[in-house]
Amino acid sequence: MDQQQPGADDNEDMEILVKVLGPIEVTDAEGRPVPVGSRRRRELLGRLVAAGGRAVPLPVLLDDLWEDPPPAAAGTVRTFVAELRRALEPDRPPRTRSHTIETVGTGYALRIPRAHVDAHRFEDTLRATHEAPSSQTARALSEALSWWRGEPYADLDASPWLTPERARLAELHRQAVELRARALLDLGRGAPLLPELEALATAHPWREHAWVLVAHALYQAGRQVDALASLRDARARLLDRFGLESADGLDRLERDILRHAPHLTPAPRDEDRLRLLTRTEATGTYTRLRSMSTVAGAAAVTGGTNLILAQEQRAAAVAEAERTEDPVLTARVIAAYDVPTIWTRADDPGRSEALVATTRRTLDRLGPGAPPVLRARLLATIGLEHRGTRDRWALEASTEAERLARDLQDPGVLVLALNARFVQSFQRPGRTGERDVIAGELIDLSARHDLPMFEILGHLIKIQVGAARGDNETARRHVVAAGRLAAMHETPLVDVLTAAFRTMQLAERPADPAEVAHAYRAVATDLAGAGMPGVEAGILPLALLSLRMRHQRPAPTDPALDWGPHRPWAQPLLDLADGDVTAARRAAAILPRPPADHLYDALWAVSAHTAILLQDASLATQAHDALSPLRGEIAGGTTAMIGFGPVNDILAALDQYVVRR
Repeated sequence: MDQQQPGADDNEDMEILVKVLGPIEVTDAEGRPVPVGSRRRRELLGRLVAAGGRAVPLPVLLDDLWEDPPPAAAGTVRTFVAELRRALEPDRPPRTRSHTIETVGTGYALRIPRAHVDAHRFEDTLRATHEAPSSQTARALSEALSWWRGEPYADLDASPWLTPERARLAELHRQAVELRARALLDLGRGAPLLPELEALATAHPWREHAWVLVAHALYQAGRQVDALASLRDARARLLDRFGLESADGLDRLERDILRHAPHLTPAPRDEDRLRLLTRTEATGTYTRLRSMSTVAGAAAVTGGTNLILAQEQRAAAVAEAERTEDPVLTARVIAAYDVPTIWTRADDPGRSEALVATTRRTLDRLGPGAPPVLRARLLATIGLEHRGTRDRWALEASTEAERLARDLQDPGVLVLALNARFVQSFQRPGRTGERDVIAGELIDLSARHDLPMFEILGHLIKIQVGAARGDNETARRHVVAAGRLAAMHETPLVDVLTAAFRTMQLAERPADPAEVAHAYRAVATDLAGAGMPGVEAGILPLALLSLRMRHQRPAPTDPALDWGPHRPWAQPLLDLADGDVTAARRAAAILPRPPADHLYDALWAVSAHTAILLQDASLATQAHDALSPLRGEIAGGTTAMIGFGPVNDILAALDQYVVRR
């Protein structure tokens, strides 16, 4: 009944949302309920959800669904699977491959994206916020905690598989409550949390950290005596009920309260100061909106929460400016933000596309009589924001911006246009030499005209060029130069990027793989707080995969790893790591073409590895053609983060599988 053939992919993009943080619910992308049948069918779905994307063998399912499986239990499970597939994919043609519940050996795996399952999304959000800035943590976890509708899998009876899964999720919930509370306390907003924290501490009296949070919130509410009394009570409870001596956290907080330590009542954070800066006293719309964009640009280079907030402020200012129906005002607000761009994947693609659309409309409304300097800045904005594509008009915009800037002999406009040309150079592979020239001009021009942010950009591009060419000595010189400028001008994002390059270098040496993996995890933690989700998304598992490939080991299958946008290219290797060659071949047959960005050759290197393992001549030929323009370079090197080895070696390994034309 569950035999399938590869074929129509009509529902591949169908969005199904599964909720298990409460009674099990399934909806489509528009929120309409999807009926999945009886409690037994819901339990099977829940069991597959709890597996976190890993295959569950049929014998395990039988033991989990029945205390004493009846003789026909295997057939019943297959029937349940077939019925769930029909419910989740109603438009899938008969006997074609399911994209939601996949047959893996004798078992089944749920293939719904983690972001579409509330429990997985909650777990991933909690993990991502551990080292994030306080404001980001508070926002993300406040939203994540709102997804809970009661006890997980509330409509299912207790069973051997469900009891530990409920306990695991409940512990994650407690951790999220505590982490969110810590973030709000760090922001000086702990007083409103008192009822929630007191309930948590009362329900879980052995959690020392919960009592620390309660006392800190009492202190921020102006109740110092109550805070000290709470700490004494907590100490007594831990000793009387659990025989635990006083813990460091309780003692440390008590000392800080007694000396009124400043960090207990923090001053406004950077993002609050940014908001204050944008509340200009000027009453005119032009001054206010242009100030918002200018201040946002100045704050963005400090990274982290400021970068995220700055981008939001700029978008809000541009949107409001366009509503005035004054194209000159809109153009000047857009042009007031001139922050360098080093990466070719947008942090917020929707926001970038909205900005590009506004900029193009503004150019049309200004017409041919627009001041050349304003036109050049708007064209450069299009080139910068519409990056990572193969759209010719974006490349043409950056080219025209550069021509106008050179005619104007305006260094401030020219560095912006050169930045746009840099990101658009990724439309075609093998443009490392072009980027090297751009970087050299950026450094020289910026040094002569005191444009330090673009001078730093030039050094960062030089690092990427050196890494791509395997010229680590040159790259290291620019690491030093970029670091010196970053320290002088307080741009901490540079340290995050140069640390990633040093980790890439470590991986190229005969170092302990565990040490390199640890270093990459540290880089991922730094990126999580850097305000650059376009860089961060999926970069850790891709880095770990590069290490595995280097040491001829299977792909990392840890379900906690979020592959993000790189999942399609990793999927065949993940299937092979699970021993499912058939699934790997199916996934390899539908691989998309990598985007035209920093990770183009890295993803082709992954596909080349897949082609070799599967002896797939078609994929090998595609990979060979794609990587040939990069001969002499390091695959992935242009990221200055992840290396997949010399392109020449990959091409040589592919040669025996390539179909000669």
